[in-house]
Amino acid sequence: MKKVFKRIILIDLDGVLNEYKGVYDENYIPRMKVGAKEFLKNLSQKYIIKIFTTRNSLLTAKWLIENKVDKYVFDIVNKKDSAFLFIDDRCLCFNGNFDEVYKNINDFRVYWKEV
Repeated sequence: MKKVFKRIILIDLDGVLNEYKGVYDENYIPRMKVGAKEFLKNLSQKYIIKIFTTRNSLLTAKWLIENKVDKYVFDIVNKKDSAFLFIDDRCLCFNGNFDEVYKNINDFRVYWKEV
């Protein structure tokens, strides 16, 4: 029987899975974004999902349970683990061209921040 190998995907919590808009409260995690539950469910069929956050891991675990998505998540981490892919609202993809990346850094705005 062929063993199925699942790759790891790290997904940021704030601004990706929840409605974070830049106002941080260490005791409160904003509500889940519409579509996030289905996204995690679908992804978990082919990938190992780890939540990447600097938030308290117990508060994060409680949030996952309350939103009924804990069964799709393998782990909660606060450091960059080895992974196939990272999903974050504050990142750029390196395209091999430092000049373009430098420009993208200077022009960067998170999608949820009003201009």
